[in-house]
Amino acid sequence: MVFSTSLFLTVFLPIFLIIYNLVGKKLKNWVILISSIIFYAWGAPKFVFVLVGSTILTYYFVKLMHHSEERKRKRIFLVLSIAVNLGLLLYFKYANFFVENVNDVLQLLGFQAYGWINVMLPIGISFYTFQSLTYSVDVYRKVHNPLSKVSDYLLYIMSFPQMIAGPIVRFNTIADQIVDRDEKIDDKLVGFIRFSIGLAKKVLIANVMGEQADLIMSGDISNIGTLTAWLGILAYTFQIYFDFSGYSDMAIGLGKMMGFKFPENFDNPYISKSITEFWRRWHMTLGSWMRDYLYIPLGGSKVSTKRRLYFNLWFVFLVSGLWHGASWSFVVWGAYHGFFLVAERLFLLKFYEKIGKIPSVLITFFVVVIGWVFFRLEQFDIAFLYLSKMFSITTSSIGDNLLPSFIALLIIAVIFSFSNLLKVGSSLGNFFFNKDKYSLANYSWLLVLAIILFTISLSSITSSGFNPFIYFRF
Repeated sequence: MVFSTSLFLTVFLPIFLIIYNLVGKKLKNWVILISSIIFYAWGAPKFVFVLVGSTILTYYFVKLMHHSEERKRKRIFLVLSIAVNLGLLLYFKYANFFVENVNDVLQLLGFQAYGWINVMLPIGISFYTFQSLTYSVDVYRKVHNPLSKVSDYLLYIMSFPQMIAGPIVRFNTIADQIVDRDEKIDDKLVGFIRFSIGLAKKVLIANVMGEQADLIMSGDISNIGTLTAWLGILAYTFQIYFDFSGYSDMAIGLGKMMGFKFPENFDNPYISKSITEFWRRWHMTLGSWMRDYLYIPLGGSKVSTKRRLYFNLWFVFLVSGLWHGASWSFVVWGAYHGFFLVAERLFLLKFYEKIGKIPSVLITFFVVVIGWVFFRLEQFDIAFLYLSKMFSITTSSIGDNLLPSFIALLIIAVIFSFSNLLKVGSSLGNFFFNKDKYSLANYSWLLVLAIILFTISLSSITSSGFNPFIYFRF
């Protein structure tokens, strides 16, 4: 089950909210936990048992680690808890990838390929793993004490608002809210408004962009023209942004309705003046996770030589690319971003300072768009063919059936994404996303707007058969 379905919007969410707001404070966490298990089991009934079992096992490993006095014993339980979670991730997400590559090498050498039954990929496995790791590491580092009840830990890991598509919520930022949180009517209202805006971004913009991107990029690429190729990748560029940021908005909104404060995950990434800045604005919870739990432990920027610094930076983004999907194209995408991060450290940032803000934003956006080709097209020959179409002056009838509404919406998406270059865009962003409460007058029209967006989005979902879920492989 995902947020942008009529089942979730008309059945699951209303029933959940009614029950949640009727029960007493002591039962609220149980309502969230039971609902989260049902939510996840709806789409992955077999894996939910593995998930619950491994989560309970991790909880007790960390508990034993916390109460151990010997440093060696603490490390043993830390390693065991990490091994459980990384083991699940490696098996479910990367086993097929590993076997396929081994078989390719064996066949190249003239040997018989190894027989293998493909492993199904559970939804949200990467988000689950990263949150589990933060719990183990934060308790080990004594950033925060472990939770006293296994049910509270299950809630932290399995909470349905953010489990399958983020944001990645670190244990130390939400631990106290799990045990005791102050729920206000303003949070519920702001949460509903934020959820409705996110739903509209996903359904009314991302889905339209995605339908046109699929029409162009999943068809016969050899026959598309230059303009069509650019329209296709721009459609995907805005699809993935509005889809992912829309889901994050919905998760943050749902969290607010329950009294939780989830971290922001996007901050207008397409107005970035460098790839370094882009990763401070795009999927911010992943970027900060990689920095604090991988880059800094490797030595961060305090390593002895610049050569090691650049290697660490590139390695982190190779891992980041592989985190997104078990495919060499994702590794190349991560290496591509890592290359520009290193280049910016060496000389590009100085160049950007000289040419000014607007040219830097346009160059960075261009670099990001080219990277999305490898992210969207997993076969290298197809990706390079698509790039050649983007940079060769050719025409074609393919793409002529693009909807005028798509072109209009693409223009709106561009304006929306780049509006923060102007003060008015920044002001609107702060008004909609950085406020915890509003005046009575503002609540009145915002709630009307939220209800309208919710209704139109629901109508679009029920009338259209196109409603992709991008994060099934994350």
